Amino acid sequence: MAAIRVGDRAPDIVGLAQDGRRVALSDFRGIKSIVLFFYPKNGSPICTKEACSFRDAYKDFAQAGAEVIGVSADSRESHQAFVGSHRLPYTLLSDKDGSIRKAFGVPKTLGLLPGRVTFVIDKEGIVRHVFSAQFAAERHVAEALAIVRQLVGE
Repeated sequence: MAAIRVGDRAPDIVGLAQDGRRVALSDFRGIKSIVLFFYPKNGSPICTKEACSFRDAYKDFAQAGAEVIGVSADSRESHQAFVGSHRLPYTLLSDKDGSIRKAFGVPKTLGLLPGRVTFVIDKEGIVRHVFSAQFAAERHVAEALAIVRQLVGE
């Protein structure tokens, strides 16, 4: 499981969204940048804080031409409930088998908890930023938004 780094082409993963749609990263190629954030679990305090921080900044991401996509091992039904209870305007992908996490090389923290890592991927599918911090939920949003805004200025 090699970790994806800045400058690498993002793997073209396909996942099942909370509404049952199949979503592929290639769906956005040439159209939008992607902020792909991996988080451990729906409903946990830090994960909820992170999800709501992405929600609160979603309009800023959209104005900068980026789509936000969250990924965890939770079921599609759990994602549906999480989206509904927190009014999340973006897609959550179910990664029950861990294949998306593995494709990006997202490690476990202390060998136990699924890692919290955010990738910013440009319109051409190149990873432009990677941020990993298990307990700094809001920094994931701030760093991703800063990079997305830089991409618009290029």
